[in-house]
Amino acid sequence: PILVAKSSNYELYGEMSGRVMKLLARFSAWVEIYSIDEAFLGVSGTLDELQALGEQIKAEVFRLTGLPVCVGIAKTKTLAKLSNQCAKKLSVLGGVCVWDRAPRTTTENLLARLPTVEIWGIGPRLTKRLRGLGIWTAKELRDADEVRIRDKFSIVQMRTVLELRGIPCIPMEEERVIKDQLIFSRSFSDPVTDRVGMEQVMGIYAQQASARLHKHQKQARILSAWAMTSYFNQHQDHQPAITVKLPGPTADPVVLTKAAKQLLPQILVGVKYARAGVVVMDLQPVAMQDTFVPFVSAHEAKQIGPLIQQIRSEHGVKAIGLGAAGLQQGPAWEMRREMISPRYTTHWKELMTVKAA
Repeated sequence: PILVAKSSNYELYGEMSGRVMKLLARFSAWVEIYSIDEAFLGVSGTLDELQALGEQIKAEVFRLTGLPVCVGIAKTKTLAKLSNQCAKKLSVLGGVCVWDRAPRTTTENLLARLPTVEIWGIGPRLTKRLRGLGIWTAKELRDADEVRIRDKFSIVQMRTVLELRGIPCIPMEEERVIKDQLIFSRSFSDPVTDRVGMEQVMGIYAQQASARLHKHQKQARILSAWAMTSYFNQHQDHQPAITVKLPGPTADPVVLTKAAKQLLPQILVGVKYARAGVVVMDLQPVAMQDTFVPFVSAHEAKQIGPLIQQIRSEHGVKAIGLGAAGLQQGPAWEMRREMISPRYTTHWKELMTVKAA
């Protein structure tokens, strides 16, 4: 096989993802976009009708976008995820798996062989605890006492047990909304070794957090910022972190940037930081409660955040920013993407050219 190395192309990924999700909405009014490359749809019909629908979805997405997808259909979201895995791994299924249409012996054998860590929502730590109870496979978890699972873990894991039995417990969400926190973090292409560089990192991430909060009409009460050296750096090990309680619920980019920069005094000059991040937490909807006027940020009162987002949407993401985060010149630590493929769907100069013979 021939392998071609390519850099990350987030604009192309996002645009194509949006096209796929719009296509999926043609097949159901009940669509939950779970991630950039995955969605749940609410569908109904006989087993044969569902099989035909899955094949139609797969063919239509490929015809209109050129992207291959697999379809898993089941009574619950957890089983639908397992069905999707089957559709990917078993070529005989042709990319579509309807769980209840498969022979019972086949699904039972699959569950008996599938380790719990591969079940949606069961991570490595929970897997270790389940093994302590003698539960190693999906079948053993399905057949476990759901009340015991709830008492040992939580109602979330109890729902997983019931979902494996075909009992819907995890509702569809027509729009996934941010709930507890937002994280902005990325490894650096070149290590950041001084406070000037880290100041720019904190400014960029804090303003990205502000933009996301404004988009979802949310405000944060707490901000956390951190940096760390590489796990492979045997000579340096430093992981500074701070947690700041904000003056009040806010999405103000100025307030968030100032809070994130409180990490800077802990940054050691000469230390090679390989990664950093900003986390905004304790989120709540905008206008959930009125803020006492003296505590309202002057920048927030002037709608600085929405104004910045409007300028960026009209003139590009690098058109404006606060402080060092507004520099047009990309920082040295920014992810290298020299081998990026053309952004066919979002940049005029990179549109695909087709020549007819």
